[in-house]
Amino acid sequence: MPTTPTMPKDPTGPTGPAGPPGDAGATGPAGGAGRGRPSRRTVVAGAGIAVTGAAAGILAGTSGASGVQGGGGRDRGEPGEERRARGYGPLLPDPDGVLALPAGFSYRVLTHCGVTRLESGEHTPAKHDGTAAFDGPRGRTLLVNNHELKGPRSDWEFPVPLAEGLVYDPAAAGGCTVVEVSRDGEKLAEWVGLAGTSTNCAGGATPWGTWLTCEENSDRAGERGMTRDHGYVFEVDPHDRRANRDPQPIKALGRFDHEAVVVDPARGHMYLTEDDSDPNGLLFRWVPPKGFRHGRGRLRTLADDAGTLQAFRCFDSGGRFVDDLSRAVRPGTVYGVDWVDVPDRDAREVPVRRQFTGSEVTRARKLEGMWWADGGAYVVASYARDDDSPGQPHDGQVWFYDPRRRTLTLKLRFGAHRDPLAPGSPDGPDNITVSPYGGVIIAEDGEGFQHLMAADDRGRVFPVARNEVNIGTEEEPEYSEFAGVCFSGDGRTLFAGIQDPGILLAITGPWERHRER
Repeated sequence: MPTTPTMPKDPTGPTGPAGPPGDAGATGPAGGAGRGRPSRRTVVAGAGIAVTGAAAGILAGTSGASGVQGGGGRDRGEPGEERRARGYGPLLPDPDGVLALPAGFSYRVLTHCGVTRLESGEHTPAKHDGTAAFDGPRGRTLLVNNHELKGPRSDWEFPVPLAEGLVYDPAAAGGCTVVEVSRDGEKLAEWVGLAGTSTNCAGGATPWGTWLTCEENSDRAGERGMTRDHGYVFEVDPHDRRANRDPQPIKALGRFDHEAVVVDPARGHMYLTEDDSDPNGLLFRWVPPKGFRHGRGRLRTLADDAGTLQAFRCFDSGGRFVDDLSRAVRPGTVYGVDWVDVPDRDAREVPVRRQFTGSEVTRARKLEGMWWADGGAYVVASYARDDDSPGQPHDGQVWFYDPRRRTLTLKLRFGAHRDPLAPGSPDGPDNITVSPYGGVIIAEDGEGFQHLMAADDRGRVFPVARNEVNIGTEEEPEYSEFAGVCFSGDGRTLFAGIQDPGILLAITGPWERHRER
């Protein structure tokens, strides 16, 4: 099973003042203490993520400015200044043009689309995305790697091979591969875990040691050449290939453009993000039926209408409904959360997100990665622009949902950037993982340069890696997103993917918990 790192618990701060929707210190009727207003260029340090604008080009900023807002220490630099590097030091250019890393770090290419091969002889599929690491036999690691391939197989040179017995829809190009890695970080084998699914994006690991892969596409049979309905979650067991035969969608978890999923090991609830627009997507909770017990293979035994699928509805400190998470502009903002039952989870006539009126649910643009730690779920909202969200534009938010208190707290906010190719303009957080060395690591999926960014547990943000694979031109460079960020169970190796051209990497080095110097 994957190791779930621990982080400091969310301390209860002083109750914040009431204010308009989005004001810091807000709580809803579900209860939970709020927080006072953070100072300029600071972020809340609770729940293990403490973020300030950091070095090596990541600049702090106020709302609407380029950079990061967070809690913890104060960022003493002004936007545009060069400041000394924190964390592991500056990123050094890679002579091979793949990955810039700090001194003392190194990487190994595990899989490369069209270059490396599966056990069956076919090439590694394209479009690497969500990934999880599981402890395998004899100190090995088993990586389950999503391939975000949308539409018919004919659209892709390297789709996921249609391995016998592992195919859901023979017309679809996506799915998952399983990569076996030695203790020393050497790729030993790669095989198909699931085929014939569409647009496999983030997903999530389960406490019982399996992978839930999510389709970020809800085509019906007959659309785009598909022969079966899509928009579901599937379970993949990296340890038992036989368990993956005859793949079945977990229809109880709904049919929509799924992004990520996490499991509450104490209550059995499952939380799911939706990456969609017109209208913006939703955060969902699935409540299992009475008497249901989680475990390997048990999700596929559920009836299509088993349990209850619900969408979230947020309130500020005055009990006022919050229509969209983009309303929150101050890190430390706390919303109360209620849950509203989904009328038709299989979206037979109307997409799930359109089954609610404007005042029934809270929405967010591009709800992306999630990770379960500290008794709750870290949730990423990738960005909100002027034309697709009602609140103030931003280039990313990280929230923490506390199921015990039923509160959602804004932990990190990226201000809207000015120049995506300028140093210090991170945007578009996507996949996220909690680090065994404290804080979180975020995969950037934005414009311009793409980074793996660490937010440590003492209030600092710094880049860990930069993608140097230019898939554009010298005059107009372009860099694909990072995805699938996760640590090995022993914490020695950070795995991450570059989606295009499709590369899975193992990063090693002098990992450590950073402390004030």
